[in-house]
Amino acid sequence: MKLIFFGPPGAGKGTQAQKTSEEFGIPQVSTGDILREAVKNETELGKKVKDILERGDLVSDDIINKLVKEKVVHMDSFILDGYPRTIDQAKFLDKALSEANKNIDSIILIDVSEEEVVKRISNRRVCPVCGKVYNLITLKPKEDMKCDIDGAKLIQREDDKEETVRDRYRVYKKNTEPVIEYYKKNKKIFTIDGSKDINTVTKELFNILRGASSDDNN
Repeated sequence: MKLIFFGPPGAGKGTQAQKTSEEFGIPQVSTGDILREAVKNETELGKKVKDILERGDLVSDDIINKLVKEKVVHMDSFILDGYPRTIDQAKFLDKALSEANKNIDSIILIDVSEEEVVKRISNRRVCPVCGKVYNLITLKPKEDMKCDIDGAKLIQREDDKEETVRDRYRVYKKNTEPVIEYYKKNKKIFTIDGSKDINTVTKELFNILRGASSDDNN
C-alpha cells in the first residue's frame, strides 16, 4: 500500500502512522526523516540541505520534491507523513509516481476540530530535565506538575500555548484543505474522527486499510 496521512497538529497522525507501519509492515516516510537521511548520506542534495539548515533557512519545495522523489519511486509501499503540503507538491508527487508506473492507493485524513486540538496541545507539559511529555488531561504526573522520573517542575513549551496552537491549526487548514480537495477528485480518501480515543481511531483505521487492500486485490 502507498498511503498519505493528513491531520492537524495534535490529531495523532504521527502516532497512527507509526501504528500502521508496525501492523502492516509499511515504511513510514516523513520529510524530516528524508532530510536527515540525505544529510547523513552526504548526497549532492544532502550537502545543499545541510548548508541551508546550518544557515537556519527553510528548505525549498524544489529540493523537498527531489528528495521525496528519490526516496519513494523505488518503494513498493510507504506512508507519507508531512508531505505533500501544497497542491504543487501533490501534483509533483503524482507525476513522479506515474512515471514509475505507481500511484497513491489511499489518503487518510484524521480530522479533529480546532477546539479539541487546543485542548490537547495546550495541556501538554514537558520535563525540562529528561524530556518526558505529560498531558494534564490524559497523562497526568503522579505529583502535581512534577516529573515522575526526576521530580523536576514541568514546563509548557512556547509552541504549546493556546494562541500559538490556534495559529498552527489555521495555517494547517489554509494550506492543507486545498490539497485534500485536490485528492478528493481522483483518489480514495477516508476521513476518521480523530477526537475519539487512540485505540478506537486505530481500529477504524486498520479496518479501512484492510478493506482497501482487499478491494485492490479483487
